[in-house]
Parts: sequence; C-alpha cells; structure tokens
Amino acid sequence: MTIGIIGAGISGLTLAYELQRRGIGYHLWEASGQAGGYIRSQRDWPDGPSGRNYLRELGPNSLLGDAELLNWLDELGLTPELTFSQPVSKARFIFRDGKYRQLPSGPPSLLFGSFFSWKTKLAIFRERNNKTVSSPGETLGQFFRRRFSSEIVDYALGPFVAGIYAGDPEQLLVSETFPSLLQYEKEYGSVLRGLIKSQSAGGSAIGRRQSFSFREGMQMLPDALAAKLTNLSLNEAVSRISPTPNGWQVETKTGTTTVDKLVLAVGTDAAARLVNQRYPNLARTLQAITYPPMTAVHSAYKRADVRHPLNGFGGLNPAVEGRFAAGHIWSSSIFTDRCPDDEVLFTTFVGGQTGAHNTQHPDSVLADNVHKELVDGFGISASTPVYQSVFRWARAIPQYDATIASIKEPVRAAEADQLFICANWYGGVSLSDCIGKARKMANELAAKQDIKNF
Repeated sequence: MTIGIIGAGISGLTLAYELQRRGIGYHLWEASGQAGGYIRSQRDWPDGPSGRNYLRELGPNSLLGDAELLNWLDELGLTPELTFSQPVSKARFIFRDGKYRQLPSGPPSLLFGSFFSWKTKLAIFRERNNKTVSSPGETLGQFFRRRFSSEIVDYALGPFVAGIYAGDPEQLLVSETFPSLLQYEKEYGSVLRGLIKSQSAGGSAIGRRQSFSFREGMQMLPDALAAKLTNLSLNEAVSRISPTPNGWQVETKTGTTTVDKLVLAVGTDAAARLVNQRYPNLARTLQAITYPPMTAVHSAYKRADVRHPLNGFGGLNPAVEGRFAAGHIWSSSIFTDRCPDDEVLFTTFVGGQTGAHNTQHPDSVLADNVHKELVDGFGISASTPVYQSVFRWARAIPQYDATIASIKEPVRAAEADQLFICANWYGGVSLSDCIGKARKMANELAAKQDIKNF
C-alpha cells in the first residue's frame, strides 16, 4: 500500500513520519521550499552575528502537551532542545479599566478579587444549578452568556478566543471548538461540575499538560520531522488529482504518481482547487471557509524603560475595549533567550476576525500604532523600540463556525473514495490537535493494511 500526502505542514509531516515508522509506503509533496506550514521561527541579528539577537515566532508560539507528546518528541531526538515556559507565565492579564489586570486563576482570586462584578460571581456560583440546555448551532458567545454572563463573554471568553482562534465568540460554534463543554452540560448538568470531575479523573502526572517550545523556536519540530523523512518532495506543487479504479493519480511537474489512498493536508484554498472536478459541492464549501488576516509585530525595549513587571504570559485586549491589537505576548517572560538579557520582547498580534481592518495599514503605520499601545499599556518611556519587525499572514486560522461545521458530510463521502483529510480545518486547529489527528490516522491506515494483508 502506498499513501499520497499533499502538504508538509505539521499534519502532513507527522502522518508521513508515523507511516514511515510502520513501514508503510508514502509520498509527501510540498509546494513550497520549506516544510512546517505556519510554524516559522526566525532569529535576527540586527548588529551582525556577534551582536544582540532576537528569536521571533512568526506563527505558533508554543506547544501544549502531555507526557505522551513529550515521549513522542523524545523519539524524535528533541528532548535536549526542549525549553519549558517559565512559572511566572501562568498569569494571564486582560485590559480593563485603563490597565492590564490579572485574570482570576482560581476560586480565591475570583471570589475576593475585583476583576468580575458580584453579579457575575453569583452567576458563576449558580451555574451548577443552571437548567438551561444547548440548541443546535449555538455559538460560544451564546453558550457562555446562557450559562454564565455577558461579562464573562466580554472579558474572559472573547479575549481567549481571539488569542487562540483569532476568532469571534459570536460566530464560532461551541460544538466545533469545545464540544467537551456540551458533554459536561449533558452529563453533569453543569460545566463547572464537569470540569471538576474531568480534572480529578485526569489529575495524574501523565494527564498534566505543559507549555513548551524549543531552543531555537518552534520550527525545530517540523525541521526534525522533515529530516527523518525519506520520501518528501519540496518545491513540488500538485497540479491535479484524479481517481482511478484502485486509488488516485497525483500529477506534479515531474510526472504522475499512482497511490492507493490520498490525504489532503493543505489549507482549504488548495484543497478546493484539487477536489473541484470530482467534488464540486465540497469545493464550494471549502471556498466559503473564513481565514481572517493576522499580523505579528515583534517589539523590543530596554528593560529599564518598561515600568510594568511583565510577570505573566501576556495581556489580551477585549474587543469591547476598542484597542488596536488583539493582544501582546510577553515572549521574554515566557521563554529564555528570546532577546538580550537587558531587554524585553513583545509579540503583538493585530487582526483576527474582529480586528481584520487594523491589518490594512502599511507596515510603518501598523508598527507605530503597536508601539503607542505598548507605551500606554506597559509604562514604556522609550520613544521607539530598540528593535521591531512586522510579519503578515493574509490567511491565519480557519474559523470553526457554521460553514466549517457543514463540511463533515462531504468529507465522509470523499473518504469512501479513499480521499482523506488531515488538516487544521477539520477536527481541531491546535498543534497538539494536528499531531494527535495525524498519529491516529496513521494507526487507522496501518490497521486497514494489516486487515488486507491478513
């Protein structure tokens, strides 16, 4: 059995690696000259190779994983390269009442702190007796407003969703983003009760998840996977796919390859182009999936010029506050060796579903607006950053809204023709989701081969 894989992002790379480990034939095609997709790290040396340097993450900033994922990384030889997030980064801050305030991290700070109103505190306390139930197509905003309060949506859920999904809680579906919440509501009659049960059941060390990166950034992961693959073709765009009686033909500039099964591990734009002839309805749905634009701005300042202690992960901006950026990650507070010791490095995200219009500015205007917001939010006395860079994603993160929810049936129909999907727009968007889906698919494909051979 030979399996074709189109797209060498984290999903395609992981699937190829897992198939190779099992001795299953595969071919992985990637249109660009670099594997890894959205995972890109860059170390800049503005003063030359012996001077100060900055490690920038242009895409995902970290990976959240448990012991199983760490064991897998150890098999890849990446354990010596791991760098875990600093303990201080557990604190999360939200802009409210003119400053960044720490989000409550547990019952004591929630109950006795002043971040949320007493009305919201009471709603949280009463959630366990909330008898309302979900309806089909319920959004995250509707779900949390129904079970908690509008204040929770505005000042906790909204910033969180913007940071993780670059999305709008009023459009993302709870069933597609956090289906476990619906399960908790159904099984326990309460989200909070379900969370408590889940935490107590998974409280062992193996169930504990940690946030980490790598010594030279997240790109070390796709680079390590790509280095182990024996059948990866870079700069090899797939121009056409065609079904055969026993599988698929894949056409590239170097010729045609026949495979038994084909996996699409590309974005919806490329997937729509490839499936349009065979599955026009699927192609139309894929073309309708939204990817908002996002811009990453990295800014460094002398530590002495920043009054804020920056003891946390970063500061998120609720949409209701009308700030320019979606939020600012305090990169040098989370991981070491991201900038010179006497400086601090911010990673600012501008755009997303609720702030897409802010990405339309030229780089110089966008960078200046970010600097002004950093000065205002963190007490910075410097007139300009000592270092700043801008990187744009025209299409950032697929939105798990009503459009993406409708894609399940046509995808299942394609699977009957031995065409499979392993991408961040289907079944989970996070890096850990993509790795997990790819490993599961490899297991399933291997099992089918074993049954066939038997």
